[in-house]
Amino acid sequence: MSGSKSVRKARVARHISALPPSGIRKFFDLVSTMDEVISLGIGEPDFTTPWTIRESGIYSIERGHTSYTSNLGMLPLRREICRYLARDYHLDYHPENECIVTVGVSEALDIAIRAITEPGDEIIYTSPSFVSYPAEITMAHGVPVPVATNCKNGFAPDAAAIEKAITPKTKAVLVNFPSNPTGATLSGKALKELADVVIRHDLLLISDEIYSELTYDETHVSIATLPGMRERTIFLHGFSKAFAMTGWRIGYACAPSDLVDAMKKIHQYAIMSAPTVAQEAALEALRHGDEARETMRASYQERRDIFVGGLNQIGLDCVMPHGAFYAFPSIKRSGLSSEKFAEKLLEKEHVAVIPGSAFGPGGEGFVRCSYATGLDELEEALRRIGRFVGSLARK
Repeated sequence: MSGSKSVRKARVARHISALPPSGIRKFFDLVSTMDEVISLGIGEPDFTTPWTIRESGIYSIERGHTSYTSNLGMLPLRREICRYLARDYHLDYHPENECIVTVGVSEALDIAIRAITEPGDEIIYTSPSFVSYPAEITMAHGVPVPVATNCKNGFAPDAAAIEKAITPKTKAVLVNFPSNPTGATLSGKALKELADVVIRHDLLLISDEIYSELTYDETHVSIATLPGMRERTIFLHGFSKAFAMTGWRIGYACAPSDLVDAMKKIHQYAIMSAPTVAQEAALEALRHGDEARETMRASYQERRDIFVGGLNQIGLDCVMPHGAFYAFPSIKRSGLSSEKFAEKLLEKEHVAVIPGSAFGPGGEGFVRCSYATGLDELEEALRRIGRFVGSLARK
C-alpha cells in the first residue's frame, strides 16, 4: 500500500457539479454591492401581504397551532383550494386525494418532476423559461429539451415545434403561462393545439400557473379544462404572486390521485408538511382575499401600460405582456450581449435588470424587467434607461 496512490472519489455528484449557477442570483450578488439602485430585477410583488392574511397567521401562532399537519396539507385548506379552482378555473379536483399543499410552487414543481421522471426521460419546456426548469429536470436525472419561442408571436409556444421535439424518450411537456420571464399567455387556439399534441403522443403535462390571476387582457384558461387533459395534467399553483405571499412559502399541486400519491411519497420523506402558520394564512387568502388580490392586479396592469409604453418610446422594442409582472424588451439594437447591457446599465445608471440569457439561450438579446415596483421608481427607471440607450446610440 505504501507505494500505491489512492484516487480520491468526487465529493459532489457529477450532475450537480455540472449545473450552472442561477443567472439571477449571480446578478443580484453584483447589485448587493451598490447603493441607490432602482431594482427591476426581483420577481416579487412590492405589496405587503394583505392585513387579514397576516392577522390569520399571527392568530394561528397565538392559538398554539405549531404542530405538523397532514402530509397532504390541512384538509380545510385543500377543500378551499378545490373550491377556489372550481369557482375560478372550472377545475374539479377531490381534496382528499388529488391535492397536495407544498412549500411554495417551487417544491410542487420539484416533486412533480421527480415523481414522473425515470433516468434518461426527456421533458420538453419552452424557452426562455424560469431558471429552475432545466435544473430541476437535470436533478431528477431527466433530460431537459428546450423549444424556442420568439417575440414575433408574443413568445407563445408553437405546437408544431413542440411536436417536432418529441422522441420515444419524451415523458412530459412543462409549460408556464402567464410566463416568467416574458409575460406571454396562450390563446384558446394555441391551448387546443398544444393539448392535441400532448394527447396524440400520450404525454404528461406539467402546467405552472402561478401567475394566472395576474392576467390583464383576457380571461385565463387552464389547459387542464380541455377535453382529455385533466387525466394527464399536473396543475401547479400557489399564493406568492397573486396574494403577495412570497415569504410564506406556500403552494400546491392538483392532479389525478396516482400522481399526487407519488408526489406525496417524496414530500413525506423530504419535507413532511408545509408550515402550519402559512397554511392557515393561505386559508384566509382564499376565503377573504379576492378584493385585495384584484386591487393588486389592477395596479400591475396600470404599471404595465406605462412601463411597456415607455420602453418602446425610448427605442427598446417590447411586446406587450398579457400576464405576470414582467416586461421582456429586446436590446439587440444596442449591439451588446444581454449580460453586458445589464452590467453597463447598472454601472452607469444604477438600474438593475436581469440579462435574458439567465433564462436560457432563447433569452439572449433581451432583458427582464419587473414592473412590480412603484410608479415613481418605474418612471425614473425609464428616464435612466433612456439616457443609457441614448448614450449607446451616440457612440
